[in-house]
Amino acid sequence: MTDLTRLSASDLAKLISTGEVSAVEVATAHLDRIAAVDDRVHAFLHVDRAGALEAAAAVDRGEITGPLAGVPIAVKDVVTTKGVPTTAASKILEGWKPPYDATIVERLKKAGMPILGKTNMDEFAMGSSTEYSAYGPTNNPWDLGRIPGGSGGGSAAALAAYEAPLAIGTDTGGSIRQPGAVTGTVGAKPTYGGTSRYGLIAFSSSLDTPGPCARTVEDTALLHAVIAGHDPRDSTSIPQPVPDVVAAARLGATGDLTGVRLGIVKEFAGDGSEPGVTAAFQESLQKLVKLGAEVVEVSCPHFEYALPAYYLIAPSECSSNLARFDGVRYGLRAGDDGNRSLEEVMSLTREAGFGPEVKRRIIIGTYALSSGYYDAYYGQAQKVRTLITRDFQSAFEKVDVLVSPTTPFVAFPFGSRTSDPYQMYLADLFTIPTNLYGGPAISVPCGLSEGLPVGFQIMAPTLADDRMYRVAAALESAVGTFTPPAL
Repeated sequence: MTDLTRLSASDLAKLISTGEVSAVEVATAHLDRIAAVDDRVHAFLHVDRAGALEAAAAVDRGEITGPLAGVPIAVKDVVTTKGVPTTAASKILEGWKPPYDATIVERLKKAGMPILGKTNMDEFAMGSSTEYSAYGPTNNPWDLGRIPGGSGGGSAAALAAYEAPLAIGTDTGGSIRQPGAVTGTVGAKPTYGGTSRYGLIAFSSSLDTPGPCARTVEDTALLHAVIAGHDPRDSTSIPQPVPDVVAAARLGATGDLTGVRLGIVKEFAGDGSEPGVTAAFQESLQKLVKLGAEVVEVSCPHFEYALPAYYLIAPSECSSNLARFDGVRYGLRAGDDGNRSLEEVMSLTREAGFGPEVKRRIIIGTYALSSGYYDAYYGQAQKVRTLITRDFQSAFEKVDVLVSPTTPFVAFPFGSRTSDPYQMYLADLFTIPTNLYGGPAISVPCGLSEGLPVGFQIMAPTLADDRMYRVAAALESAVGTFTPPAL
């Protein structure tokens, strides 16, 4: 009998729609897989077995139809789910059950997609390794002693471990693409404003972007089509139609890139990438050339300032957004013995509830926004952001997409970078510029180095999400998919 957990979302949807298998069978297979392997992977913080089976049964009764009806999905634990714990992997929200669904979750439910549960992550999406979860790290299915990327390591690991065919992530500086790269899965960051942030627990409001994660490019595009689109409840949501990303992915899968111009960023050369990563990227680039693409070197002179600019802008916005977690209205409340002032209770709550990386970023952000330093730090970083945006706009006058490795290195061992935050931040060296610009980008597996996956990043102009999917699917057709060792 076919192992349903090994099939693509597209194939599962076809089997369910023709009645060859039931949605309940598919959900049960994945729930059983989670029960069998997640004690080793720890991709999930909460599994909603009853809710998933109930949603699957509704599809089997014919109450909901659609391209992905009955296909189960995992959701990053920074996206609110009504009545289901949503903690952002933080002790400060331990046990919190939101009274409402995020827009993305509403769209998943409307599409008939059973939600298997909530996936692990770096606390409040701040990290590149999922080591900063308050509930323990997630392990990479390729090597359980290595990180699965971050902040969305749980979603990527769930895919790589065949615990879910699809997942939702969020990308503020690379938190969908970098985990995708180091787990051999596909992760896409849509155009900022192309997917709703309503119901997303905010980290950095001008950067946060929910997006689709899967094991194939077509599956990623199918999920993108379900969750994207205008939402009047999100003031930054773009009131324009979603590009036809599914058609673009299917076009790219034919393997024809004639006339497509790929831009190599000059400033990314000599970036300290591991030799194996560089080799896999270059080999993949040559495969795209054989499919008809043309490679052009472009200069983006301000990209080298993206990392420091990001680590002023994102912590500043985090400092503001996380001020709401004060122990007064919901979540953890520490030290309230009746003898302390409100300020003391707030301080004790935040001390007990936030982990080390979140505290580090709050302190950086509060300093950058403080009187006398705002213009020198946050203001200057925003000016750099404008220059980076202009670099992208200039580059896209010459090429259709920009390409690079997704991350400079493969999955690293646990604990090897936590003592040096800067070394951890370098994981997002290639992904951060796109977030500052606001355009879409995708990571696709392109090879192995030291037996571990390497990601290939494709960046497109704002609102040209379809363009990146075409190139991504063409690359996938040339290099294939990668299967981790059996758990």
